[in-house]
Amino acid sequence: MVGTVSQRIFKITLLGEGAVGKTSLRRRYLGESFKEGYMMTIGADFAVKKMTLNQTEYTLQIWDLAGQQRFSAVREVYYRGTAGALLVFDISRPETYEILPNWLHELIRNNKNRIVPLVLIGNKADLRDSTPYAVPKEYAMEYADQLSQWSGFYVPYMETSAKTGLNVEQVFSLLTESISQYFERMTIEHQ
Repeated sequence: MVGTVSQRIFKITLLGEGAVGKTSLRRRYLGESFKEGYMMTIGADFAVKKMTLNQTEYTLQIWDLAGQQRFSAVREVYYRGTAGALLVFDISRPETYEILPNWLHELIRNNKNRIVPLVLIGNKADLRDSTPYAVPKEYAMEYADQLSQWSGFYVPYMETSAKTGLNVEQVFSLLTESISQYFERMTIEHQ
């Protein structure tokens, strides 16, 4: 049928340490304004956004997980059913980059040992020039390449700014497209 639009629902999880900007990215993507200051997410926060990409309507269930270690036991239940994840670090805080493997391990362990499509995000790009300890872009790109080889998915690296809106729409679109391609490939392989 010409003009038919298919519909899909994907659960997307935002992963990363506290205060890397996961909530601000989610809020910006949903069209909400940027808020100065930090408000800790307790457990998890949930939002839904509909989008159309390549004549397919997607309903994205966006799960924003608390980044503090004390919430790790609570987070476990929220990983189940994750179709793709945004792996977020704050480019101005190298320790948030260095701990990313722990977040991947937690995701996989709590999502039935499934490796899912990812986008690696260096958030707070607006701070790159004002901090002497910013994570070099080359390091993050190299890590994205390593993740691509390890996972079997192409894992792009993008720098975002929830404050300015830089690349926020793009990272969600990239992840949605990657998840969609993965599910199409799985459907074909299991026919």
